[in-house]
Amino acid sequence: MNKISARQLYFFLACVMPVGKIIILPALLAGHAKNDLLFPMLACYLIEAGAVFCVLLLMKRRESLHALLENAFGRVAAGILLGILALFYFYAALLPLLEQRLLVQSVFYDTLPSLAAFAPFFLFCAYLCAKPLGSQGRVWDLLGPISIAGIAGILVLSVGAADFGALLPVGSGGIGGFGMGLATAAPWFMDGALLLMLLGRVDYRKGTAWKGALFYLAGGLAALLFLAVFYAVFGGLAMKELFAFTKTSKYFSGITVLGRIDYLFIFALSLVMAFWCALPLQAGIDCFLQVFGRRRHLATILSVAVNLLFFVLLILLDNRFGEVLHAVTGPAVWIFPVFCAVLPPLCLLLRRNHAST
Repeated sequence: MNKISARQLYFFLACVMPVGKIIILPALLAGHAKNDLLFPMLACYLIEAGAVFCVLLLMKRRESLHALLENAFGRVAAGILLGILALFYFYAALLPLLEQRLLVQSVFYDTLPSLAAFAPFFLFCAYLCAKPLGSQGRVWDLLGPISIAGIAGILVLSVGAADFGALLPVGSGGIGGFGMGLATAAPWFMDGALLLMLLGRVDYRKGTAWKGALFYLAGGLAALLFLAVFYAVFGGLAMKELFAFTKTSKYFSGITVLGRIDYLFIFALSLVMAFWCALPLQAGIDCFLQVFGRRRHLATILSVAVNLLFFVLLILLDNRFGEVLHAVTGPAVWIFPVFCAVLPPLCLLLRRNHAST
């Protein structure tokens, strides 16, 4: 089994995880919490940092999630629980996929049909999902610096047009706005649940748990800084500015001379987002592989089947992003706190009750 080093894990926590939270979420938070949009994001990061710490602490046991569940509940129950977790991962993957499709269509290929522009992603995703999750570490080594350069570049180009007075007065969004913002942000904070699939794959070192949580919060600080700049640039119009990370830098004064140099940083972040978007699908497939083992061609068969299913699903849901968003962030939003904030600390309570068979 490929091992992920502590350095690679830190790159993932600090550089890869934040990128999926700066596409559509900033505009949604601005619509609910107005200039208080930083507070629901901060609350989500603090809650999820606790879940991340719990999962990283669980890595000290150096056992996979399947092994932990099997030792606690037996083989059959472990298989059922991993099946339920796989369904959650597939459910959680839907919103990021739709979000990425809209991004590709609206920002990069606005003259092409959305499905034609986004279809190549599933070829890339099918290849990635057929690979062991442990092999992601080498990818994160590359994505970490790319993400840092992308976020830093966009912030540098955007800050000149920002008026941070737009963030005042604090509290104008009210408690209701904060609560709605918290619920809306929940589907983008599946970080603790995703880390469960890395159990047994990380080369744990002393202090990895608290260091990992700090790196996760460092990534959150970068996301919060971007959120502040985003609202400082657009103010009351922020709720209408989807694809936030592609919008703020276009007001850089040098663009009239140099052209859209900000696209270098936008493309860099989009590359990182492609890997992030595929991760929930890869995690769901890995649940089945942990139960049945990596038998000959099983990973490839599952990867092709799952990606084909989601490609068809995106065809059926074409032009229905608003309906999906309302459903996921509305009546069904409780699913995310259960799996992403409650499940990780509960896993720390698992004890060996059954002999391994």
